[in-house]
Amino acid sequence: MRVIGIDPGTISIDLCGLEDGHVFLDASIPSAVALSDPAAVVARIAAEAPLGLVAGPSGYGLPLVRGHELSDEALRLAMLAAPGDTGGIGKLSTLVRALAASPLPVVFTPGVVHLSTVPAHRKINRADLGTADKVCAAALAIAQQAQRRGCALEDVSLILLELGGGFTAALAVSHGQIVDGIGGTSGPLGIRSAGALDGEVAFLAGEITKAILFSGGAATVAGVPASDPDAFANPSSPRERVAWEAWLEGGCKAVAALAMSVPRPAEIVLSGRFAGSDRVVGCFAERLETLAPVRRASGIARIAKAAAQGAALIADGLAGGINAPLVGVLALRQAAGSVLDHLYVVSPADARRRLGL
Repeated sequence: MRVIGIDPGTISIDLCGLEDGHVFLDASIPSAVALSDPAAVVARIAAEAPLGLVAGPSGYGLPLVRGHELSDEALRLAMLAAPGDTGGIGKLSTLVRALAASPLPVVFTPGVVHLSTVPAHRKINRADLGTADKVCAAALAIAQQAQRRGCALEDVSLILLELGGGFTAALAVSHGQIVDGIGGTSGPLGIRSAGALDGEVAFLAGEITKAILFSGGAATVAGVPASDPDAFANPSSPRERVAWEAWLEGGCKAVAALAMSVPRPAEIVLSGRFAGSDRVVGCFAERLETLAPVRRASGIARIAKAAAQGAALIADGLAGGINAPLVGVLALRQAAGSVLDHLYVVSPADARRRLGL
């Protein structure tokens, strides 16, 4: 059983391949390079054939759509991008199309909003409760906790805080299932993203474009790129200190908010590019220790980030491998609907028109 998971990160596209539980592919490609030549990425994956399944880059998620089933409508819903819009996550469309058109056994996986394990009242006016890659990162954290504690998957409880190079997001896991989430565009300040926008600020902006969703973050506040986690965690100017405190406190507040959905988590797991810094992990651990112990997602691969590793676990489980129980607990096969199903402030019909549907 050979499978591959893909993490479509803001800074890199990561690949993780598993064969009967053992890593055979562990790679990271700069996003700018990968998205400028999708055919090369497809060829890189195809070179690992035969493959049982590939968990593709799914944006805001789809309810287990196979590559050959991907329609233009499904693609726009996954990317939440109108025709011709290449801003933000819309840039992934070219890679997704290339994978879907290839003979590879690709499946596109759900985001948090598609999961039946998340109550409907937590989905109101939300499209981004956590993208598909956040679900994958949570899958890795769930599998790791079960293995480390020697407990059943159903006994896992945690809050995942994803500290990406672009966005900060958080997911709540209770009894091994994702039950709530705060997405990168609806949550705290990210490194590149402003996170949730004050309604009046959105009004003053006049029009919210995809580019705006990827701007106004901690790096903008600091006035420096903030690409080095250790340097970012050791600010040397007043602007950098404000950015660091806002980012750190925002992540902690997201975890505290999700503690309402999983009151006694066994642990808080940090994942994402900026979780690779010991200084970052230490600072979050110090502030969150009263809620639960904090640890870094250690992973099964050396290079590929947690989301790519979790995507590989999901691909393995969907293909009937040793991670089938994990897929079952997550109820991925019961995922349904679209990211527009729970909108009230904007009608689903108006949202569809905005996407050109």
